[in-house]
Amino acid sequence: MAMISGSVIGSGIFRKPSLMASQLGSPELLILVWVGAGILTLFGALTNAEIASMISATGGQYIFFQKIYGGFTAYLYGWAVFSVIQTGSIASIAYVFSDYSQYFWTLPRFAPEMEKAFVLHIPFIGAIFPLENIGVKLLTVTVICLLTGVNYLGVRFGGIVQGTFTTLKLLAMASLVAIAFTYSGGSVSHFVSSSTTATATSTSTIGLLFLVVTALAGAFWTYDGWNSITYIAGEIKDPNRTIPRALFIAMMIVITVYVSINLAYLYVLPVPAMAQSTLVAADVAKTVLGAAGGTFIAMAVMLSTFGTTNGTILASARVYYAMAHDKMFFKSSGAIHPTFHTPGNALIVQACWSSMLVLSGTFDTLTDMLIFVTWIFYAMGAYGVFVLRRTMPDVPRPYKVFGYPFVPAIFVLFASCYVVITLYNDVTAYMAGKTPIINSVFGLFLVATGLPLYYLFKRSAQK
Repeated sequence: MAMISGSVIGSGIFRKPSLMASQLGSPELLILVWVGAGILTLFGALTNAEIASMISATGGQYIFFQKIYGGFTAYLYGWAVFSVIQTGSIASIAYVFSDYSQYFWTLPRFAPEMEKAFVLHIPFIGAIFPLENIGVKLLTVTVICLLTGVNYLGVRFGGIVQGTFTTLKLLAMASLVAIAFTYSGGSVSHFVSSSTTATATSTSTIGLLFLVVTALAGAFWTYDGWNSITYIAGEIKDPNRTIPRALFIAMMIVITVYVSINLAYLYVLPVPAMAQSTLVAADVAKTVLGAAGGTFIAMAVMLSTFGTTNGTILASARVYYAMAHDKMFFKSSGAIHPTFHTPGNALIVQACWSSMLVLSGTFDTLTDMLIFVTWIFYAMGAYGVFVLRRTMPDVPRPYKVFGYPFVPAIFVLFASCYVVITLYNDVTAYMAGKTPIINSVFGLFLVATGLPLYYLFKRSAQK
């Protein structure tokens, strides 16, 4: 439960609500999206829990996809974890740490014309500006390297760091909610739309649907990370029973925490003010307690994201380690350090690629890219329950998904629609000149880079 909640509750809840408020323009829709995204994520977690109760091995969904769809799909998922999903998570979470550090000091950056002068054009994808916000990006790379070093030195050391920062994170959550609701200038009237804030409710039904789907991308990013426990299933006692129970209880806690925090934000700041805030948690605390409050929350955000980055680095390297043992990844990534007993090479490769992703884009680019790719595999993973019920009917299932077949079917249907609409939104925004890059296509491009390597790994494995 601690690992799941620690991996899920990270940077998103401190950053995404302001963007979602600007997209929706309605407090009711904002809360509805957070609740709906939480329920849909819970459906996915419960569906995944049935598979986890059947198959408990280090490597998580990489191993699941081997059993469900075969080696090629499993490889694509593993490569996606490396190229986009988990490395993108590491990059974006650490990016928030660095971004919030600007509350205390100014990080160097080039003049806007210099930032735009150095540009990389990728065909069919768009323009990338590596020098943009260069100070934030360099600090982000430093954090990634530092925490990779922590986990390189041993699981116990990494676990101590994780436990410490998870505790600090939960204290920060409780403090944020408490100080917000004690603010005399707050108002419950901010929970309902007014004539000046209800912009989303005035759109057409189709327009409203696209607004909600766009906002869901932010919420899903914030809820992401629930499946990280499956990566280390082979190292958990009684995983067939422990993982399903931990997933359910932890996700209920996370939903409660997220809704409470968003209500706290709204109590202090109406939707228009939230939409204009770039550091919403710090701005709420500053409004309530003055400069001291803003300082406290900014520090709490940095502690939280530091810990979440550590947890993601710790768990994710196990996937590449498992792939390397199947000879479907770089052979050196399957080595265990003789002294520290950690997958040291896998950690180093992960850190290098995460750093490259940091330089390639901003926080929102990274999160939109990885969420799109993640939900493709979430849909495939949930559909795997139907496949395994047919192909492995006699295998013991300590846990069976509640509401079968409706719960997994709802999740698969929604995930599929979400992926299609997100792709449409990204292409439309790019064609309209609203964004310099098609985030979803960029994510697919990074996954596709693994196709040539698949045949090389396959040929090498057969020798």
